Amino acid sequence: MKKFLIFVLELVKIVVISLVIIIPVRYFLIQPFYVKGASMEPNFFDHEYLIINEISYRFNEKERGDIVVFRYPRNPQEYFIKRLIALPGEEIKIDDGKVIIYNKENPDGFILEESYLGEGIITNAVNNDRVKIDEDEIFVLGDNRLHSKDSRVFGPVNKSFVIGKVMLRGWPFNRAKFFETPEYSY
Repeated sequence: MKKFLIFVLELVKIVVISLVIIIPVRYFLIQPFYVKGASMEPNFFDHEYLIINEISYRFNEKERGDIVVFRYPRNPQEYFIKRLIALPGEEIKIDDGKVIIYNKENPDGFILEESYLGEGIITNAVNNDRVKIDEDEIFVLGDNRLHSKDSRVFGPVNKSFVIGKVMLRGWPFNRAKFFETPEYSY
């Protein structure tokens, strides 16, 4: 009986220590995310399993090209995955299949070169107006531009809706990969 009580006590101790470690990691550092839909193809496919870095945006600014997971502005119960295209304070225009970014450094605008898009992918516009991104917003697009519900449809996303950025694709194993922010030339 004494050995059984020692075993139970050790088991409880292991469970408590595990929870003390796992719960903060899960709720404050990283989070799993399951891809649904084709809006990020060819870079992310339906049913892929990702790990989201939730902590980096607490210490670092969001960067153009980050792949972010955020709450859908029209229904915060839903989560979307898209690529961050325009930063706070910038303006964006989609014209003739190209994304043009206007900011302090480039008041005449620059065409965003997106090497991560599939061959022949162009960006269609809902309208050809320039969209101003407020200081607390970002503009996101899916990599599969013809099949993505993104900021062209629902507008800029408030930064408070952003959960984090994609850090790792863990499943399927043959596509496992760590993700970094792409480099752009301006």
